[in-house]
Amino acid sequence: MIRTFLVERISWIGLLVLLQGLALLLTYLDPAIPMTAVLYYVFLSSFICSVFLIVRYQQETRFYHKLKNRDSDFDLTSVPEANRPFEAIVEEAMTEQIERLKQEGSENQMLLEQEKDEMLSWIHEVKTPMTAIHLIMDRMEDQKLKAQLTYEWLRIHLLLDQQLHQKRMPFIENDLYLEQTDLESLVFTEIKTLQSWCVQKGLGFDVDLNVTSVLSDAKWLAFMIRQLLTNSVKYSENAEIYIRSFEKDRQIIFEIEDEGQGIDEKDIPRIFNKGFTSTTQHQDHAATGMGLYLTKKIARSLHIHIDVQSIRNEGTTFTLSFPKKNEFEAIRGM
Repeated sequence: MIRTFLVERISWIGLLVLLQGLALLLTYLDPAIPMTAVLYYVFLSSFICSVFLIVRYQQETRFYHKLKNRDSDFDLTSVPEANRPFEAIVEEAMTEQIERLKQEGSENQMLLEQEKDEMLSWIHEVKTPMTAIHLIMDRMEDQKLKAQLTYEWLRIHLLLDQQLHQKRMPFIENDLYLEQTDLESLVFTEIKTLQSWCVQKGLGFDVDLNVTSVLSDAKWLAFMIRQLLTNSVKYSENAEIYIRSFEKDRQIIFEIEDEGQGIDEKDIPRIFNKGFTSTTQHQDHAATGMGLYLTKKIARSLHIHIDVQSIRNEGTTFTLSFPKKNEFEAIRGM
């Protein structure tokens, strides 16, 4: 801050030095002017100017010190009080800007809430005809056509479910409810949802759950598992999908392993990025690049560590590591 102050006042300092130099020059050119008196004047004026700069530094930088150290937020009480005209201009401009941004933020939040409510309402309205279509398909006698329609119906159902959870994502912290969740029931419910798709693709499940209960949010955990299972089913054909749970170092581990296409090594660091689709399956226009992105965000909120290991053309393993018991206190305090 001292350097900034000196740079700001360099013109003043230059003028003072110039005046001192001018006095010495006149003394040198005019012998009638006593050199001792002029040197005394130069010394005294230099001392007074130095004291003046020190005092002015303390007075003029106090406001800007507080301004520099304040938190970058919309709290008007953190804006320092102005004691000088130019400081008042800065304070007034900042106050107006903060109030305008707060108002715009409030309006945008209202629009976001309205958009979310409209989207959620639309999704719930669409579920009614979706249920009716499913009932009609159950009465169909043409099994081949029924299987094809069931697959397309399931795709729409999963996309609607994904959109529903995506709209709820910004408010997930207010929606979390931690309880002992029946992992076995949850897994088999999700498998049943994907049953018709799995039959069509010749897929089977090998489920080995040594741990059948976890402390988590049942709704959001179900969505995570649904996305991982959907990913495995989508990229597998005539193979097994292995689902395991076990305890390791007092931590519950949940794994989903498939024997599908696998993920290219260069894609693994990017699969959880928003909108990312495989570079090797770029012709897959049905991929949205949102499923794993949402899964990662939910995992972060639930303090679940998610890891992936994959070998191209051999398969992929997704691993969910649940928090240890003593870490749940931090989640409860959210």
